Amino acid sequence: MPMITFVEPDGARREVEAENGATLMETAIRNGVRGIVAECGGACTCATCHVYVEEEWYGVTGGPSSMEEDMLDFAFDVKDTSRLSCQIKIRDDLDGLVVNVPSRQG
Repeated sequence: MPMITFVEPDGARREVEAENGATLMETAIRNGVRGIVAECGGACTCATCHVYVEEEWYGVTGGPSSMEEDMLDFAFDVKDTSRLSCQIKIRDDLDGLVVNVPSRQG
């Protein structure tokens, strides 16, 4: 199973095992990652699971869809590598992925 590192808002690093086919958001919630709120439960209708994908991983995760971009308009402090974690499906090539959780969710 892929290992994912979440850098929580206070800088704490949490490395967790992720299940292929789950979303990054589901993985964060299951593992109690601080800062991931996920109000809509993964329906891509809010921006409370916003993360920053480390630059070296952005090409692997890919960019946001147009629907995701619309939701990112509501996120706090959006950056070039911003994604909604509910839209990133876990797969083997994401082993080692590092994402940062913003200091607050929009």
